[in-house]
Amino acid sequence: MARFFLKHLLFLCLTLFVVSFLIFVLTEFTPGDVARKLLGAYATPEQVEILTRQMGLDRPVAVRYLEYLGHLASGDLGYSTRFKLPVRDIIFDRLGRTFMLAAIAFAIIVPLSMLLGIAAGMREASLLDRAIMLFSTVTASIPEFAMGVFLASIFVVELGWLPGTATLIASPRWSVAQQLVLPVATIVLFDLGYLVSMIRASMVEVMQRPYIRTAVLKGMRFRQVILGHALRNAMINPVTVILLQINYLITGVVVVETVFAYPGFGRMMLEAALYKDIALIEVGALVAVFVAVLTQILGDLAYMTLDPRIRA
Repeated sequence: MARFFLKHLLFLCLTLFVVSFLIFVLTEFTPGDVARKLLGAYATPEQVEILTRQMGLDRPVAVRYLEYLGHLASGDLGYSTRFKLPVRDIIFDRLGRTFMLAAIAFAIIVPLSMLLGIAAGMREASLLDRAIMLFSTVTASIPEFAMGVFLASIFVVELGWLPGTATLIASPRWSVAQQLVLPVATIVLFDLGYLVSMIRASMVEVMQRPYIRTAVLKGMRFRQVILGHALRNAMINPVTVILLQINYLITGVVVVETVFAYPGFGRMMLEAALYKDIALIEVGALVAVFVAVLTQILGDLAYMTLDPRIRA
């Protein structure tokens, strides 16, 4: 186990180093000038040149990258030119809001997808199985923005039951909890269909195994067969996919956050890219990669826990 964690820790550090260098270099080739973005379209070339020297952007890339690593090591994440705040102040605030949205969605997605996937896989080709598969296929095939607009048109425009934005600022009419309903519902419906199909397919495969038939022929109750033999083996493959959804819920919900004006991490990264906020883009990319690698490690660990052959 110690070797497992050491190997993945080294892989994480190497990945962060490579990504930090690539992001730092790629920002040099993106269209638009940072100083021009800050000063506006009507700034003179002399003003742009002065600000470029003040920001140190006229120095070689290698020198600035080494300086950037030194700042990161000391805890200095830079200054956001888009939000006019230190990156540390803005990124942890936005991450906290996205974590809240992701935690609520994950707490709904996991038990609901397991319940529907297992129920469908237990009795293949039954009426319940067909109904669940139809539901999962429809929800998985609708893009996030379309799902968000569809839900908003019903519950905001037609019924007036919920707010159309989720700014997390309580008002006399809409509470913060009401503002979270539509973003969470959009994420859950979009992500649920894929996981239900995955769990259902794994459950169907396990239910056809010889040891399941043997348990049934021995007279074991169907509930005991499912809980004692089928469930653990059926979850070996889906559990890694479920844990990998953490990465999507934290760094991949930019569309949902934009549709509902949610002040989260994904929307922050979109604004940083549009305004060429280099410091925020670099730190945000490192955070996204860290979350992606961490969820992969958690998936491998869960896989080892469920399957003793992997541990061996």
